[in-house]
Amino acid sequence: MAERKYTHGLRLSVQDAVTVLEIGDMEIWDGADLSLLRDTIVRLVYDENATSVGVDMSCVQHVPSGFFGMLFDWHERGISIRLMQPRERVKQMLWFRKFFIEQKETVFMLYDGEGINEDVSEDLWMETRLEDEVRFPLITTSH
Repeated sequence: MAERKYTHGLRLSVQDAVTVLEIGDMEIWDGADLSLLRDTIVRLVYDENATSVGVDMSCVQHVPSGFFGMLFDWHERGISIRLMQPRERVKQMLWFRKFFIEQKETVFMLYDGEGINEDVSEDLWMETRLEDEVRFPLITTSH
């Protein structure tokens, strides 16, 4: 793999035996950020034998759709995946509610979904949608 010249300020740390990736204070990740995370996880798993990887989400409001698929691929390979300090907007996303469980305060572990109550997740999603409709009513115009 070629050496990256631009790393978006990527930092690595270890917290409770979990290697944590942090990209910095960007609120919106794009494909380049996803590629950087993927390449870093590849290096950690294959070169450094990491078995537990976390991603700091403390600044993130939006991620590319492939992000969660990538994390689930690693999960299926036996790598423990955690999201650290996700913001409320991220925690309200359906994929998050369905596949992540709170391990401890501000740390959520990717879980295979067994035992997750999808009805509760859907009810929560509907409540959020209804609240959004009240706060941000759809404006229609008639011609």
